[in-house]
Amino acid sequence: MGIGGYPEEVSHFLRSHGLEVGDRVKLRLDSGLVLEGVVMPRYSPSTRPVLVLKLRNGYNVGVRIQEIRSVDKVERVTQESPGAPVPLVEELSIAEDRRVALIGTGGTIASRVDYETGAVKPSLSQEELVLSVPEAFQYARIDVEELYSILSEDMKPGMWARIAEEAARKLESGYDGVVIAHGTDTMGYTAAALSFAFHKGLPGPIALTGAQRSSDRPSSDAAFNLTAAVLVASRAPFAEVTVVMHGETGDSYALAHRGVRVRKMHTSRRDAFQSINALPLAKVYPQDGRIEVIDPSHRPRGGALILENGFDERVALVKHFPGATGEIIEMLLDRGFHGIVVEGTGFGHIASDAIGAVRRATEMGVPVVITSQTLFGRVNLNVYSNGRRLLEAGAIPVEDMLPETAYAKLSWVLARTRDLGEVRRLMTMSLAGEISQRHNLRLYPRWRHNA
Repeated sequence: MGIGGYPEEVSHFLRSHGLEVGDRVKLRLDSGLVLEGVVMPRYSPSTRPVLVLKLRNGYNVGVRIQEIRSVDKVERVTQESPGAPVPLVEELSIAEDRRVALIGTGGTIASRVDYETGAVKPSLSQEELVLSVPEAFQYARIDVEELYSILSEDMKPGMWARIAEEAARKLESGYDGVVIAHGTDTMGYTAAALSFAFHKGLPGPIALTGAQRSSDRPSSDAAFNLTAAVLVASRAPFAEVTVVMHGETGDSYALAHRGVRVRKMHTSRRDAFQSINALPLAKVYPQDGRIEVIDPSHRPRGGALILENGFDERVALVKHFPGATGEIIEMLLDRGFHGIVVEGTGFGHIASDAIGAVRRATEMGVPVVITSQTLFGRVNLNVYSNGRRLLEAGAIPVEDMLPETAYAKLSWVLARTRDLGEVRRLMTMSLAGEISQRHNLRLYPRWRHNA
């Protein structure tokens, strides 16, 4: 392969026009179409004579070089000179009556496109991020601390404890609220973990937020989400752990979701986050500073700060699938795991030949918690015979709790006790709103479209 992983035919085309990977070019095609974008490297092993451009909207397009009529080099784009985020207001106006601490952990909200490779990676400091969104300062003075600079798939339970400790320190020192900038892929896990760590008391909100699209893309949601999160942290009437993200694809409102009830439901849409088996806490209008409470059953501001920190890292989350046997559970037991959460089918079922492994786990004092991979609705092991056998084997059904929430909760519970009876009691008790006794017909996603 030649330049940037391209076959020789494309490499010759690039050399003959004096081009390199990272150059911004304007192509005129035989069809009359004009394309402008950055020349990207070619990752897939292909001999096809196709040049890859990253367009201004952030998407890549392949162009056959035989169809290119003319080429103009516009500029050289490097990692050190990415497209700057565009602020929504021109002047910085700081609200001095409220103080918000922003804790950065990385993720797309603090990322830009590396034009040398096409990858999106953390390269924007949290301080740069905040200063690029001056509209957020109209709601509070924002102080920034960068705790991590990672992609969310690298988040670990031990990091949850450090984030919780830092959030508690900020609230204890008098901040009105805390914003946590986080990658979206595992944001639900972190939100649930913090919800349990602070379930006994919070003086103000903790708002996790992120971005589906990096801050140098024209369609980025970073500025909108960050502004909405600052508004929630500084002025919301509730003191809960929340996830604050776009409520629809435009820029009209965000939603504040309870941390134990939220899930990312789409890979790329800006309104990817939904509350499951519950209503969101509030609609948030960052353009005019308005918060419309949806769920009145929230914990009000002004309570005592009580942190119960710590998470057991020897917990597993597994999904049942056709053909699954008890071998997976047996393997986890043999490897010394302290707890297992199973995403069962429907009401929470697993294969008949896996029930013996659940019984062995119970005999070893290892809790096996049952959730449903259908997400909506609740686990009920009393309907079918396999469910009743699971109950007899000692499985712990957790009603309508999300699998991710159950994983975070079991990690938190096992850091407090390994007594199986106490684990069962805590897992089946609603500590932070993670279990509902009844479901309202206005639950997601139907309620949003009728609102």
